[in-house]
Amino acid sequence: MNIREQIEEIERRVLSPRACLSVNSRGRQRPEQPHPIRTAFQRDRDRIIHSKSFRRLKHKTQVFLSPFGDHYRTRLTHTLEVSQIARTIARALRLNEDLTEAIALGHDLGHTPFGHSGEETLNELLPGGFCHYEQSLRVVDKLEYEGKGLNLTYEVREGIHKHSKGRGEILDDDPENMPSTLEGQVVRISDVIAYVNHDLDDAIRAGLIKEDSIPSKIVDILGKMHATRIDRLVMDVVETSLKNRLERIAMSPRIYQALIDLREFLYERVYLNQEARADLVKTKKIIKELYDYFLKNSEGWVKEYPKGDPLERRVADFIAGMTDRYALSIYEEIFLPGTRF
Repeated sequence: MNIREQIEEIERRVLSPRACLSVNSRGRQRPEQPHPIRTAFQRDRDRIIHSKSFRRLKHKTQVFLSPFGDHYRTRLTHTLEVSQIARTIARALRLNEDLTEAIALGHDLGHTPFGHSGEETLNELLPGGFCHYEQSLRVVDKLEYEGKGLNLTYEVREGIHKHSKGRGEILDDDPENMPSTLEGQVVRISDVIAYVNHDLDDAIRAGLIKEDSIPSKIVDILGKMHATRIDRLVMDVVETSLKNRLERIAMSPRIYQALIDLREFLYERVYLNQEARADLVKTKKIIKELYDYFLKNSEGWVKEYPKGDPLERRVADFIAGMTDRYALSIYEEIFLPGTRF
């Protein structure tokens, strides 16, 4: 018995009967020989961490574009916070922590530069539309490793694809809209727990809102402090999911409604706030002009893969993969006069 097989045996003995065991994975799109010391989900996690797309997250906007200050979140720090929350829940429920971590680390690989403003703009420009969770799956399936993809397991791919529905239901009653694994469901709820709390923290730091402007009914239920809110939400997910015998990941009605109310408060006061979006509105012009330019001047810029995909789709891939600063740099190079002397 090699090391991987020993780990798989530990999973059988230690994890919940409702956990997704590595040995029971539905497999990869292209068959591979098992690794001697790493399970299938450990390999997926490592492939994501070592990917170019993951490294680029450190220079992609979460909410605030190029903020003045060292403590605002980026898409990478958001991803790490989601991963930590999800792993805490998974460990408490005796679910597969490696699968949970792999999904969490890969869930936002398809995000555009300039946050949701970039996503909105590409959605308007690209025939058929654009959304980051579908793009994240496209990144791991078709774009990484020069078009070969990461060849991840079905469970990780599904968890990435179904991690979010934007402003829609967090814990959707329709199983078609939810990951089939409990680990994927954990990441879906952890994503929301992470962003409503850290975006609130960043908005207070930016002076957009004040702590005492948070509705009292939310504070009364979730608490006033950042750490208190996260702990209360995580505890509720664990306790409620155990009460329903892990039939699905769940929250109590009272805490769940408070989470939804906090998310709506942020949409009204932060995400759709004209002051917060002032610079992001300008980025729409940047992305639109880059998109139009690359449609007419793709050679030397836009990749030839995936084979058979229309140019519009490949241009969107190119722009979506850019960091904020690379998009700004390319825009300056193409459209602004340079200093030669």
